[in-house]
Amino acid sequence: MVLDPSVVLTWILFLALFPIAFFWLRRAWRILVRGDFSEVALRRGVPPANPAKFAPFVAALNLVCGGVIVFVIFGVVSAHLDYETWSSTAGITIWSKFLFDFILGRHAHPVAWGRKKKSADEAAAPSGK
Repeated sequence: MVLDPSVVLTWILFLALFPIAFFWLRRAWRILVRGDFSEVALRRGVPPANPAKFAPFVAALNLVCGGVIVFVIFGVVSAHLDYETWSSTAGITIWSKFLFDFILGRHAHPVAWGRKKKSADEAAAPSGK
């Protein structure tokens, strides 16, 4: 085997699957079993106002993606998956997880469009002109 950049990147991708699967399955475990919603739909490190509303979706996403990554690991170790299959499956799973996690985080923290409504204090105070 010749040690060229493609072999090195392949090994890096394969070895990175282990901690990725661990963290994603641990997040699903924390949400489903422990009821810890501190990592649900984060945006800039802050959970939403009602994280329990989004917890089933985040748990399902982490469980499915973690399971696919574990399937890929076992497929590579048992030599049932060829290079194109396992690398594309792992890549699509990783990018899909990042994308759907981003979408859930943005959906849980809605942006207020339009003008900001005046509060009662601002409406009662004179404008100073």
